[in-house]
Amino acid sequence: MCFMLYAGTDRPLPRREWNKDAPAELGVWSLKEGEALILEFFSKPEVQNVGSTTGCGCDFPFIMRGNGEWPWWDGCLEPDQIESERINREALVGLLRSSGETSVELYGIWYNKCAEEPKAVEEISLDQILNSPFRFKEQCFYRVSNKS
Repeated sequence: MCFMLYAGTDRPLPRREWNKDAPAELGVWSLKEGEALILEFFSKPEVQNVGSTTGCGCDFPFIMRGNGEWPWWDGCLEPDQIESERINREALVGLLRSSGETSVELYGIWYNKCAEEPKAVEEISLDQILNSPFRFKEQCFYRVSNKS
């Protein structure tokens, strides 16, 4: 089971398969049949799946809900995890910034739970994703401003 990050946009993001030889070039693909239920949560007409350096969304920084809430994040990671998160943050922000969209919707959730509605909605700027304390909250819907 994998963490997935879905991106809602006004225009489709360029599709590209994940390449294990160039993992920092994030994969972007159309929704599969089992993911279609997620569409109801987005107001944007285009919804696509964005994969991290692992091909799924597991290498994007995220925290899981526990006992109905998200735990406090202490930021303790191994050096290789810190580097992986930095690469994934920068690649995601680069992809979304290059889209030319002024706003993007993001929803992170486990693959087999696409039909579960968000437990929270947050508004953030694209630059906030670059801050190392930021983590996508599992089952939180983000409205992301991409204004420079």
